[in-house]
Amino acid sequence: MLSLITPTVEYEDSYQSYLDELGSAERYPFTLDFEFNDFATLVARLNNLSLGIDLPDGSVPSTTFWLVEDSEIVGVSNLRHRMTERLRLLGGHIGFGVRPSAQGRGVAKELLKQTLTQAGHLGMSEVLVICLEENIASSRVIEANGGRLESEYSVPEYDGLLRRYAIPIDKVAT
Repeated sequence: MLSLITPTVEYEDSYQSYLDELGSAERYPFTLDFEFNDFATLVARLNNLSLGIDLPDGSVPSTTFWLVEDSEIVGVSNLRHRMTERLRLLGGHIGFGVRPSAQGRGVAKELLKQTLTQAGHLGMSEVLVICLEENIASSRVIEANGGRLESEYSVPEYDGLLRRYAIPIDKVAT
């Protein structure tokens, strides 16, 4: 069974193995790039971001979730509680990623679905999710969760096109 949880220190070994499995691949969401040598400090930092505590300049409160299966983290998502103009272009409300060994079996679809449910609990009626045009797997996951392509555009920070999807929370797949 796949369960969405907020970070806790008991998953330190699983978190380390998740990052080891990713290797040098780009990490999604951005919170996977945070320093984690002191795991308790990382967990506190992630949970503080959710409460709006110690936010870096220009950041908004965001909640990191871990999708767990059999005591292993198989996916990570980050839900931003509100948008800025920059996030409307580059980040969206939700970023998500799945451990390579868990890909191709519906984990990403479930991760996004459960994160969308959490967005509903925060009172959001619609969220924006952005991916690279070339990331067909992410596009399919977003569309499977009710995503409607809103626009395609380019920005100097990325090669290629970005695809921005809007997902009405009441359309979340069941």
